[in-house]
Amino acid sequence: MPFKVAIPARYASTRLPGKPLLELAGHPMIRYVHECARRSGAQEVVIATDDERIRDAAEAFGARVCMTDPAHQSGSDRIAEVAHTLGWSDEDIVVNLQGDEPLTPPVIVSQVADALLRHPEAAMATLCTPVTSVEQMLDPNVVKVVRDRNDFALYFSRAPVPWDRDAPTARQRSVEGCQRHIGIYAYRAGFLHAFASMSPCALEITERLEQLRALYAGARIQCPEAAEVPPQGVDVMEDVERAKKAIQNSKFKIQG
Repeated sequence: MPFKVAIPARYASTRLPGKPLLELAGHPMIRYVHECARRSGAQEVVIATDDERIRDAAEAFGARVCMTDPAHQSGSDRIAEVAHTLGWSDEDIVVNLQGDEPLTPPVIVSQVADALLRHPEAAMATLCTPVTSVEQMLDPNVVKVVRDRNDFALYFSRAPVPWDRDAPTARQRSVEGCQRHIGIYAYRAGFLHAFASMSPCALEITERLEQLRALYAGARIQCPEAAEVPPQGVDVMEDVERAKKAIQNSKFKIQG
């Protein structure tokens, strides 16, 4: 199955400036993300950045880099520019793999592309996995998704959905049927261009979730359960230490 992977990577970060270049077991974090994309079977992998330091580091390990406008507000905007610059066809499937997810299993990169390929009625595809605790369900940093019987997304929220109305307290609510959204996306390049040109909707602004823009516009998002659950991404320094330990003796280790 032919698909492309674009990896948006910004140097500026409120909590971890220079995050893509943080060293993990001897290599910059962005290299592990690139290696994941390469192992997924993608026919083309491109790092999309607005910073020359990231470009230089990526080119040093042989990655293809596309410089993009620093004014972009989201990763999807950045990879839409990549698709335009590189002349990708409207039917090309493009996976948006975040540059701060160094422990992503390659299998889910190909899975999200395949989910879109198998559903021509979908404009986008993403993944989910069951919520495993009440703490996760109540955590606003854990995005939840509600789906229909065919695994199409109905809504994404930072709130605990679905909400058990009859549970006596929040802590006694069941997590049964609650799904955590995994932030990896596949788009057809034509829809990606259209999506980047849409104005943010009120739901997106309220929840701070750009995929709600697509749902609000009437687009369908296929959302199967992930074949393998990825570890947490890197957002704070504690995550960096955890990622280093995970890499040391694992399949994520880079040789050479």
